Amino acid sequence: MKKFKKVTSLLLVAVMTMAMLAGCGGSGEKAGESTSEAVSESSNSATEGNASAAAGETFKIGAIGPATGGAAVYGLAVKNGADLAIKEINAAGGINGYQVEYNFQDDECDNEKSVNAYNTLKDWGMQMLVGTTTSGCCIAVAAESSNDNMFQITPSGSSVDCIKGNDNVYQVCFTDPNQGIAAAQYIGGNAVASKVAVIYDSSDVYSSGIYEKFAAEAANQSFEIVSAEAFTADNKTDFSVQLQKAKDAGAELVFLPIYYTEASLILTQANSMGFTPKFFGCDGLDGILNVENFDASLAEGVMLLTPFAADAQDDATKSFVSAYEAAYGETPNQFAADAYDAVYIVKAAVEKSGATPADSIFDICDKLKTAMADISVDGLTGEAMSWDEDGAVNKAPKAMQIVNGNYSLIQ
Repeated sequence: MKKFKKVTSLLLVAVMTMAMLAGCGGSGEKAGESTSEAVSESSNSATEGNASAAAGETFKIGAIGPATGGAAVYGLAVKNGADLAIKEINAAGGINGYQVEYNFQDDECDNEKSVNAYNTLKDWGMQMLVGTTTSGCCIAVAAESSNDNMFQITPSGSSVDCIKGNDNVYQVCFTDPNQGIAAAQYIGGNAVASKVAVIYDSSDVYSSGIYEKFAAEAANQSFEIVSAEAFTADNKTDFSVQLQKAKDAGAELVFLPIYYTEASLILTQANSMGFTPKFFGCDGLDGILNVENFDASLAEGVMLLTPFAADAQDDATKSFVSAYEAAYGETPNQFAADAYDAVYIVKAAVEKSGATPADSIFDICDKLKTAMADISVDGLTGEAMSWDEDGAVNKAPKAMQIVNGNYSLIQ
């Protein structure tokens, strides 16, 4: 099967409406409802009409992500996006006539808790995993799922280490290197800025992986990196030093290959010091408009690359956004769309493979791995998505910008 092609021309078709690596907060859970209650409700509601199904008569899909904590906006989006897809599939007759059960577990964006969640799902009888949501947790869980030969597809774990050496793991999102390359090409190819500063998290595989490839590709572009300053997980609240260096270097644009929580602090602190460059990020910025106590007007004009635009006018996107807003009370972001696609990718692979709920976990995985080499899926986050032998996805991103408090495609 042909190898994954770097999306060197992906920025030429760029378009931009964001909801980035952040997303859903809310109405997948009722007000005042605990996380455990919400998880139970999600599992039960996804199997309506099949509550008495005997063992071997339903497919069991598990999902893992942060439903609480600082990265909850990502995990809740994944939880809801997968839940919506499963409800649709069950209502349409299931997968090859079999209904699907669904169980989401909260890992609080903690590697150890993510492995514990994986073991909880195994005890439940999980046969396929949609997760995990974040790269670090995905790497930790992939080590376990590889040993079990459990089929795993991560909606948003973008590190190459999520799939490296694990032939049972596949990605729906872009890998970190491709995000870095694509961002540099977009900035250079569209003459967005001539002097660029970078602020990144050197302790995070997502952020450092994107920065490394961005810096390498910048050498081929028309702009100059005038400042590149790191922070770590132990020091991610005060960015005055990094911002001052960017300002002093005359940066016209600050590239932020980081998550939305830290980005919201950077935008706030830049504003307080009168530093007003353009800001550009990747999928990790998705969700910045939902950060609690953040003045969302400061995100006006922020640009990012992401595979999903909620304001796209194709029928599939409009139908998804309408259904999602009706079910969960908010506009879906990229993470929700990636999880939704992940479930439909599983469906396509199962249908292609002929796997049944009576098969062992090992046999289901082997059958799906064979099918993944042959299927092509049109989803919300990409057309004709396919996968290379390493599990990386081939699709093109969109460029988006926050305009009037909304994510909008850059035309």
